[in-house]
Amino acid sequence: MEKSALEGIKVAEFAWVLAGPLTCKYLADFGATVVRIESMRQPDLARTAAPYKDKKPGINRSGNFGYYNANKYSVAINLTKPEGREVAKRLVKWADIVSENFTPGRMEQWGLGYEDLKKIKPDTIMLRSSNQGQTGPHAKRRGFGILLASMVGFNSVIGWPDRGPTSMYLGYTDFIAPRLGAASLLAALDYHRKTGKGQLIDISQFEAGLQFLSPLVLDYIVNKREPRRMGNSCEYAAPHAAYRCRGEDRWCVISIFNDGEWKALCKAMGNPEWTKDGRFATIMGRKENESDLDRLIEGWTIQFSAEEVMARLQAAGIAAGVIESTSDAFYDPQLRHRNHFWLMEHPEIGQFHHLGQSIKMSKTPAVGRMPAPCLGEHTEYVCREFLGMSDEEFVSLIEKGVLE
Repeated sequence: MEKSALEGIKVAEFAWVLAGPLTCKYLADFGATVVRIESMRQPDLARTAAPYKDKKPGINRSGNFGYYNANKYSVAINLTKPEGREVAKRLVKWADIVSENFTPGRMEQWGLGYEDLKKIKPDTIMLRSSNQGQTGPHAKRRGFGILLASMVGFNSVIGWPDRGPTSMYLGYTDFIAPRLGAASLLAALDYHRKTGKGQLIDISQFEAGLQFLSPLVLDYIVNKREPRRMGNSCEYAAPHAAYRCRGEDRWCVISIFNDGEWKALCKAMGNPEWTKDGRFATIMGRKENESDLDRLIEGWTIQFSAEEVMARLQAAGIAAGVIESTSDAFYDPQLRHRNHFWLMEHPEIGQFHHLGQSIKMSKTPAVGRMPAPCLGEHTEYVCREFLGMSDEEFVSLIEKGVLE
């Protein structure tokens, strides 16, 4: 059997909620040994977030936490105690990578900032993912991805023209920064392999998110034009919206960008009489009469299931797609075929589906080896096997409340 792509890479993860843990999940899924440093005194907020298995709350029952933390070990250390910080430093010395996503300054309070780590292990690689980076006038502002999505400007362009901004469902930047973080860690590992040197990686989730609005930023820089909320419409396409289909809350998106596609749509709908209306003959006319056009198209789509509309239009070369529900996504045959959801046995909640990987490597694929850990589940194992701690020392630290 081939070795995992990142087998032998050791990671000490001082991270919580989403951005930090998701970064290291990429490494863990491809074989790295990732140890989460946690505490009973201040559990990861994701552990206290619904949904819970069987709707029963519990520190180890959160689907939110479980989904993003498979393939990791958990060790519970009280970092408020000097002895706890010493154990953490031993993990730093053991690890190739140290990852954290606390508010800047928190790791320094524990004596675990980058300058501190270099004294412990000069070639350490440290990834620091924070709201707005480690430097600058706003670096120490606290917050979560849902707030950063607003700061970046996503919310200002989402919604309807006659209404206020609409918040995104989740902290979008929490899903952007981890991908950049994982890529930068691989680059740092390659640099270490070539030079023997470590380095600090400073990721600003604010800046990571801004790249997805770069066309709008460029438009402002060049034309001094602020973007406006347009609902589902597009300035250079019509029809371009989500249309109600048969069934409860079922929709299909249709996008038409030129006259050729418009003619194909008309044919797919059976060329109803209203399609011959001169108002809809050109893209300009369709844009000017978009409300009427959307109403007429929905009069056709409502007769069919969303899947039927999508299949018919895609067969005609038209961009169309079902707006899937959570249930649709979970049972999607394509995702099932590619084993995107990993089913594993969790010690407290039983069988549980974890987030798989969208990256498929032919020789060294990602593998679901372990379910997300219970808090402190591997404290003894990590201390004995990874740090070589004696029985006497381990028991002593337990008795002092250093290991939880």
